[in-house]
Amino acid sequence: MLHSFLLAISLWLNPTVLPDQKPPVAETTIFQSGEDGYKCFRIPAIVKAPNGNLLAFAEGRRKDCDDFGDIDIVMRISPDNGQTWGPLQIAADNGSLQAGNPAPVFDLTDKNFPQGRLFLVYNTGVMSESELRKGGGIREIWYKTSTDGGQTWADAVNITTQVSKPHQPDVNPAYAFSEDWRWYANTPGHALQMKKGRYKGRIFVAANHTAGAEQPQFRDCRAHGFYSDDHGKSWKLTPDVAYPGSNESTAAETSDGGLLINSRNQSGDAKNRLLSFSKTAGESWEPVRIATDLPDPVCEGSMIDYQPSRRKTVLLFSNPNSPKTRTNMTVRVSTDDGKTWSGGKEIYSGSSAYSDLVIQKDGTIGIVYEKDRYSKIVYTHFSYNWLIE
Repeated sequence: MLHSFLLAISLWLNPTVLPDQKPPVAETTIFQSGEDGYKCFRIPAIVKAPNGNLLAFAEGRRKDCDDFGDIDIVMRISPDNGQTWGPLQIAADNGSLQAGNPAPVFDLTDKNFPQGRLFLVYNTGVMSESELRKGGGIREIWYKTSTDGGQTWADAVNITTQVSKPHQPDVNPAYAFSEDWRWYANTPGHALQMKKGRYKGRIFVAANHTAGAEQPQFRDCRAHGFYSDDHGKSWKLTPDVAYPGSNESTAAETSDGGLLINSRNQSGDAKNRLLSFSKTAGESWEPVRIATDLPDPVCEGSMIDYQPSRRKTVLLFSNPNSPKTRTNMTVRVSTDDGKTWSGGKEIYSGSSAYSDLVIQKDGTIGIVYEKDRYSKIVYTHFSYNWLIE
């Protein structure tokens, strides 16, 4: 009787200590709106450093939660699998304008940097998405690198002419592309480096753009990607994903060394994700498949490859599991390179939106996601066995 009473008191004080509790573990808040001089934090991304540290990035929006304004890319570092997070740091800014869409990735194959080099690919903008789609202004693409796990950064490098096709010759004579790409955004979420096969070492960034005049249902949108095979010295564009309205995208390596890009369907003609496979790591795409087992309320999602055993590789995917509302953050598994997906496990039933997945140094799976109407960005983690049971 005494034991039951003490257990009841313990659960009342801390409901996460159930003796038979299954993950996710108690979450931690990384970015809280209204703190550190920012009214709002959005667009999370996360990567694991070679030493096991977790690096979480977000857009720090100084004045409000709008997608355009005075926005910095901020980050925090966790040395203990997300239990605690260090002080907020500014990784990139654009003065009083926008720096956003952080897409971090570690290059682990450059012999000049045996400790690994962190790439932070990001966008800058001078006006809102709606204004850009009308033909004004420019979205540029940059990257910065760090050789000390995000503590310090090299100067930013502008790669816009290599990975975009804007028609803004008044801004820069080199921006005189006839294709007239207007809006442009990386990912959101982490970028990736291919780990095996013919394309091992390739750094790949999923992205999207609009081309030419506005079209109804965002059919001027196209998902695409860009990549580097020489550790960032040069970059190449992939072909567009052949689906009008394909938008924010995430990508992961498949078990055979190919690539899968998983896109938001901005057109809304089907409230499902769009999947595009590539046997050439993005140099060409197979026909787009509407993933009827991946419902989506027109939102961002995250995907990552995971190796639960030496001979097995699976894909994991997170998004709000609803065709109508940004709720029910759920993680699913595919054991056949994205052809089919599990019913998933719910991480949180309430308001939840953008997310990003990471594999911790202890092999468990972590997720960072926007929660409770963008009031905070939180982190939790769980085991693969819990996900598939």
